[in-house]
Amino acid sequence: MKLAYLMNTYPVTSGTFIRREIAAIEQTGIPVRRFAVRRWADRLVDPLDQAEQQKTEYLLSGNAAGLVLAFLAELITRPHHLARALPAWFGLIRAARGRFVHHVAYLMQAAALRRAAAKAGITHIHCHFCTNATAVAMLSRRIGGPRYSFTVHGPDELIDLPGTGITAKIAHASAVIAITRYCRDRLREHADPADWPGIHIVHCGLKLDDFPDTAGPPAGSTLVCVGRLCPQKGQVHIPAAVAAVRSRFPDLRVTLIGDGESRAAIEAEIARHQVDDMVLLAGWASNAEVRAVIGQARALLLPSYAEGLPIVIMEAFALRRPALTTTIAGIPELVDAQCGWLVAPGDHDALVAAITDAMAATSERLAAMGAEGRARIEARHDLARIAPRLTAIFASGANA
Repeated sequence: MKLAYLMNTYPVTSGTFIRREIAAIEQTGIPVRRFAVRRWADRLVDPLDQAEQQKTEYLLSGNAAGLVLAFLAELITRPHHLARALPAWFGLIRAARGRFVHHVAYLMQAAALRRAAAKAGITHIHCHFCTNATAVAMLSRRIGGPRYSFTVHGPDELIDLPGTGITAKIAHASAVIAITRYCRDRLREHADPADWPGIHIVHCGLKLDDFPDTAGPPAGSTLVCVGRLCPQKGQVHIPAAVAAVRSRFPDLRVTLIGDGESRAAIEAEIARHQVDDMVLLAGWASNAEVRAVIGQARALLLPSYAEGLPIVIMEAFALRRPALTTTIAGIPELVDAQCGWLVAPGDHDALVAAITDAMAATSERLAAMGAEGRARIEARHDLARIAPRLTAIFASGANA
């Protein structure tokens, strides 16, 4: 098997889990060719992401002329193969209720991908997320390109699964990966039952070598929140919750690592509740810096409204830090009272109560929660175990 990964935009700051997955597969002895539709427009902070960008081939970014030429070459030399993709292509347009220009671009990208894969001898393409990249991989397959599989995470891609053409994408795929039971069940709602056996639950994971089990027990008064500053992450609720516990825990500090469209709203809440000395907006940080901050924290704080199963919770658990988060999607499959606190998203009183409990917890209790979290990561989210399973699924070609 000659393997390639195809993403829409890659690498991105929030996509470390994909880079880690590719590296783990390569450590099994299978080289991975990286393809992406477009280059990320923002600055990459982590040196490993910067290096990964140099390894990635882009179908669209900086290659508009090449994309047109590849499509014309397919149209002239392999018109019958191109015609085989048209029913699936029209199906995508109907499912999306339009967006014709976007789908013309997908078909052109599929032609370019097929030609690049044929030149490189690629026999299997794996995508992350069931949106643009998977559409391109499916159309490439219909043209005569390699078989493909894809991983579905959520939350955004689960909002309108019919609109992504998910039924056809599952039907034509050799395998589908769901990262949680919640995600698998959502996919089954839109898949032909005959295709259910091809939907596998394979968790995302960590390279545990990057998280040596040397962390001491959680201590201090700092909670850390890691992620893009956006409405889905719910960081805007943190200042009010901090203000509510200030009299009891005046030493409490919350560090928010990340940036995004909610920064101004969060800053306004910090000012309104007068907690600028307690809530710090630290901006983006490298993976090593994030690990260091989590390792020095008492617990992870993630009051999200929408998630799949956050990698940062796995990172906190690997560092023996409990997590305070919400009861959404696949999170309760990993987090419970043995290793953290779960609250309903947007529930101010529950968030305040959980922060209070986290701050009041003894070091012995926090250590026990951290130990349970670490054990769960070692058992379920170790990439050294996950990568061979993924490659076996890719190689099996079920439903191909």
